[in-house]
Amino acid sequence: MDFPQPLVRGRLVQRYKRFFADVVLDDGTPLTAHCPNPGAMLGLNTPGLTCWLSRSDDPKRKLAHTLELVEADGGIVGVNTLHPNRLVAEALAADAIPEVAGYTSHRREVRYGENSRVDFLLEHPDRPRCWLEIKNVHLMREPGLAEFPDCVAARSTKHLRELAHVVTRGERAVVLFVVQRTDCDRFRPAADCDPKFAAALAEVADAGVEVMVYGCEIDQSRVRLTRPIPWLRS
Repeated sequence: MDFPQPLVRGRLVQRYKRFFADVVLDDGTPLTAHCPNPGAMLGLNTPGLTCWLSRSDDPKRKLAHTLELVEADGGIVGVNTLHPNRLVAEALAADAIPEVAGYTSHRREVRYGENSRVDFLLEHPDRPRCWLEIKNVHLMREPGLAEFPDCVAARSTKHLRELAHVVTRGERAVVLFVVQRTDCDRFRPAADCDPKFAAALAEVADAGVEVMVYGCEIDQSRVRLTRPIPWLRS
């Protein structure tokens, strides 16, 4: 996924009310940017961090800039939670994820479970359907270890349960964690942030839900899904 135009650099002043970030650009211009991330952003909301923003020329937008990247712990972190689905869509179209390659149809936002929509439904006339949920990961508290979630994630736990139900019907279910960091080589659930999610992940994995983790290459021009990362159950 390429950014449509060059990102601009600045320093984070504060992130607040979940979806706002005050930034001072390198040229001294202060501005408020949209922060497309509803999570806690632990370790990524410290005042003074170098950050990178995109700009939209859409006159209907209240905030022209969007917070995209933060430099933290010596690496680059993608904080835009809308990107993982776009990254996976590109990878699916190119058959670049071997574990889910070869499906002829990739439908998005298909209803399933109790008032939920799956991120992707993969279909092929000669194979069971594959229900694919995507989770964005940007938390790192121990060097090299990516974790999810960074706060209580009741909705994500619900998704895990619904994926497990899909497996009981004889269909395939996958939860794919997309690590938007350049400095992680392994992953585990953050049990202290949400013990119910961590327990549910282990349970549904035992029930047949496939757990996959992929890392990203990130720079100021693009973000790309690249390599599988091992997940640690505890």
